[in-house]
Amino acid sequence: VFIDKMTDRQLDCALDLMRRLPPQNVEENLTGVIDLVPSLCEELLSSIDQPLKIAKDSSGKDYLLCDYNRDADSYRSPWTNEYDPPLDDGAVPSKPLRDLEVTANQAFDVYRDLYYEGGVSSVYLWDLQEGFAGVILIKKVGDGSKKIKGCYDSIHVFEVQETSRGANATYKLTSTVMLWLETNRETSGMMQLGGSLTRQKQESFTVSDASPHIANIGGMVEDMENKMRNTLNEIYFGKTKDVVNSLRSAGGLGQQQVKNALAAELFQTLKRK
Repeated sequence: VFIDKMTDRQLDCALDLMRRLPPQNVEENLTGVIDLVPSLCEELLSSIDQPLKIAKDSSGKDYLLCDYNRDADSYRSPWTNEYDPPLDDGAVPSKPLRDLEVTANQAFDVYRDLYYEGGVSSVYLWDLQEGFAGVILIKKVGDGSKKIKGCYDSIHVFEVQETSRGANATYKLTSTVMLWLETNRETSGMMQLGGSLTRQKQESFTVSDASPHIANIGGMVEDMENKMRNTLNEIYFGKTKDVVNSLRSAGGLGQQQVKNALAAELFQTLKRK
């Protein structure tokens, strides 16, 4: 019992530490943590999202690599449905689900282009005993223009459970966004900003020709991404702006002292009343 509690405590501390470290260095930091506590290797690899990697399939199209399209040491392309390196007995979705996967990739390719004006997207689906599950991946890498580098990764894992008649379905969505930026200017020097955010959501929708699975999932993902982008903007960019503004006062020290004195006088006046 003591060993189990110790292991759980170590895992909680490791996850808490990884959440506070820069997302652009997650692979290096994760390797270091695993070297310190090898017994947590499996739990850490399955619990910590890593930046997505881009590969090119036999048709020349880019696709994203993750644990959900990996079998052994090979990765399956959502465009060709083939593994690289080739794998004869690799796991693939059933025929109806594969047709849905092809349509989903086409839909989210348009979504990615409209929202991000570039980048790479991939959608992978797999069968469950009841219903199906999948993951939607989007990656946008900054080109370094204007002396700004950065990367945006979004990972949306979902599970779909249909009712017995198939007229309704429940969708469980877990979304993770990882963002980092780096600027290097002569006037301000080098500054790095990054972080990650995870949110969960569950909703039920009607399934019909007018409201298919892709439309239902797409609406949830779009709404979740908008909320998470706004949260990242408020937490990281807004907080950084507040910190920078507190370090440098454009009005001068004398003007700030006058403001503080007036605020103190007003506070005392209101307090007497």
